Amino acid sequence: MSFVTGLKCKECGQEYPIAPLHVCETCFGPLEVSYNYAKIRAAVSRAKIEARMHNLWRYRELLPVESEPEIGPNSGFTPLVHCRRLGAELGLKQLYIKDDTVNHPTLSYKDRVVSVAISKAREFGFTTVSCASTGNLATAVAAHAARAGLKCYIFMPENVEAGKIVGSTIYGAQVITIRGNYDDVNRLCSEIADKYGWAFVNINLRPYYTEGAKTFGFEVAEQLGWRLPDNIVVPTAGGTILPKVAKAFKEFKEVGLVKEGEAKIFSAQAAGSAPVIHALHKGVDLITPVKPDTIAKSIAIGNPADGYYVLKVVRESGGWGEAASDPEIIDAIKLLARTEGIFAEPAGGTTLAVAIKLIAQRRIKPDELTVISITGNGYKTLEAVAGSIEKPFVIEARLQEFDALYERLGDGKRATSAA
Repeated sequence: MSFVTGLKCKECGQEYPIAPLHVCETCFGPLEVSYNYAKIRAAVSRAKIEARMHNLWRYRELLPVESEPEIGPNSGFTPLVHCRRLGAELGLKQLYIKDDTVNHPTLSYKDRVVSVAISKAREFGFTTVSCASTGNLATAVAAHAARAGLKCYIFMPENVEAGKIVGSTIYGAQVITIRGNYDDVNRLCSEIADKYGWAFVNINLRPYYTEGAKTFGFEVAEQLGWRLPDNIVVPTAGGTILPKVAKAFKEFKEVGLVKEGEAKIFSAQAAGSAPVIHALHKGVDLITPVKPDTIAKSIAIGNPADGYYVLKVVRESGGWGEAASDPEIIDAIKLLARTEGIFAEPAGGTTLAVAIKLIAQRRIKPDELTVISITGNGYKTLEAVAGSIEKPFVIEARLQEFDALYERLGDGKRATSAA
């Protein structure tokens, strides 16, 4: 049973039926899914959710799918890790990582949004699905389309990481790379969607696709014992996830699953692609597009579709935002790996690097419960850090050679003195 009442324009409030629509015909504002929260409150409970499978569909009453979900059976419900070692280094006792590096099947939070979008595409009767992507969305769409038995076309900038091209092609998708950046790709895809009538998950299915991002926020609240964090730091690319985390927290309160509390929401961008942060720091609503230039390719979107709503949520929550340089991003990736054994892609390095700045600014305080969002796996972006890590030692297969190396490294001396 679905509790969706239709689509509604986020700007003028014009209502639309449940259909593959994404733009208001009256004011050209974005459309969003609406729900009957009174009926959801009567139908859902903590116990009911806790008894379900550990995937994103445990929150099905608050997702826009009519039929019993078949796509994404292993997507979602990723770990919320209490990071004691990292927290000790940063001076935070209650530091958590929401770890989507282990999301299934393609190791990023995009598996959440695509599970919902592909499910909706099937309900609408589409036979071909597609997307404009900086990489993570591409692999997720290709994988879920394969499971759904749908034809799939993927469009990406030609300079995306090799692992993401291979990780999309392996599922049988037709992969097309474009000479240009993500914004060039997105413009072309809008034209293709109009001409060919395909289901583009982040264009004509965008209202449904973005709802999947709420599950990131739902899980944080449930895994904290049905409460909200004091702070959450979220990466910003096109602006999908951050406003939906805010919506998730609001909906949980609306239907009685969370009783109280407010979370400050912080935006993180790479310095080489930070149009939202520039607007935030200037105190303006107008987001001036930029040409991305950063190692954080998965969040390198110079003209974010939902950037305005990121600004709105951040300001209303009392949060803030910062940008991290490429060296800061790499340092943060290495710090997280060294302290907690979590290998994040540059988007995750960005959120941690920004969190470190927010702590230094006292915007995040030592006694507050803070969640840092890690949305993708570093094994998909090895090129980003390959040049900044120590090269392995090479020795012959002789004990004397290892003994000499061990002594040179100082570990042999330490071991001797300890004995």
